[in-house]
Amino acid sequence: MKRNKLQQKPWYAYTVAICIGVVLYVALTHLSAIGGALQAFGNYFSAVVLGCIIAYLINPLAMLYQRTIFKNLRKAQWTVAVLMALLTVLLLLVLLLMTLIPQLIDSIRMFIRNIDIYAASLQSILDKLGITGLGSLTEMTEQLLDSIVDYLKKNLSTIINTSTGLLKNAITLAIAVILSIYLLAAKSAAKQNCKRLIAALMPDKEYRWFMSFLQRCHSILVRYVTFSLIDSVIVGGVNAVFMAIAGMEYIGLVSVIVAVTNLIPNFGPVIGAIVGGFVLLMVKPWQALAFIAFTVILQIIDGYILKPKLFGESLGVSGLLILVAVIVMGNIFGVIGILLAIPVAAILDFVYEDTLLPMLEKRRARLETEAIE
Repeated sequence: MKRNKLQQKPWYAYTVAICIGVVLYVALTHLSAIGGALQAFGNYFSAVVLGCIIAYLINPLAMLYQRTIFKNLRKAQWTVAVLMALLTVLLLLVLLLMTLIPQLIDSIRMFIRNIDIYAASLQSILDKLGITGLGSLTEMTEQLLDSIVDYLKKNLSTIINTSTGLLKNAITLAIAVILSIYLLAAKSAAKQNCKRLIAALMPDKEYRWFMSFLQRCHSILVRYVTFSLIDSVIVGGVNAVFMAIAGMEYIGLVSVIVAVTNLIPNFGPVIGAIVGGFVLLMVKPWQALAFIAFTVILQIIDGYILKPKLFGESLGVSGLLILVAVIVMGNIFGVIGILLAIPVAAILDFVYEDTLLPMLEKRRARLETEAIE
């Protein structure tokens, strides 16, 4: 009763609005500090957070195995499905690495072996265009290689520290994979305990709304990840077919680069075209030009035909909101923020459309009714 009387005070709404405004202003003016704090928190619990992410991503595949391949298995059905899903993902990663690493090493060797030829060709083109004053590109190339060697010698300790950091990250990843198996194995019990805790902390109405909110967020994330992977596989596969027909080199390396960068919203295809074009430029310039031209056509088809067919109206987020989310989350969380920008934008959009806007409209209608009375 006291709370209702307080809310009826004329200054209450303005005070709440001012407090919310102050909190939003402080948050927006300290985005970097908030991002740094979240990053520091993530570093302390990196293995746990990464384990949860791996478990969340593997869970749909494990459920698929449980419903299909192991549906007749009576004992340890879920455990076997989890292990099979994890082995499937690891096998795919090993196959990708076996395809990429040899081609990547081969392309680097070719670039180093032919760097004098590239420099001489570029020097000839500049001379024909009448561009002078740059000196001999061959000499500049030799100086560049000498500088790289000197840098490696002088920064040997930094290289060792970086290698140590990579080893630490590899150990963290291994721990996260093991933790994800335990998390998935205990999924039912953990899910039930979390529901009991939330139900104990919230009234029935808020509990139902919150569980519906979580379920919808989960649905958006699953659809986004699934359709994004399917779209990237299709784009990478079509690119591989085109390169094979055109007789291009490094089909596996370039197609994987195109598929992986296609997961990044807005800017990913541009990055894939630049990196793939550079790899092919080291072989034959015409292949790089043909690849870039085909990439432009492929991205137009992907953006206007393939993605709308896959995603349909399941997300329904405007392009402007996606662009803003990509920029803001990219500045705060880096690559991870860019990858999660679209589902976060979709979640914010449905919260605004289904919760915040109807609540404001009901409040306005109630105030107008009270004013008439």
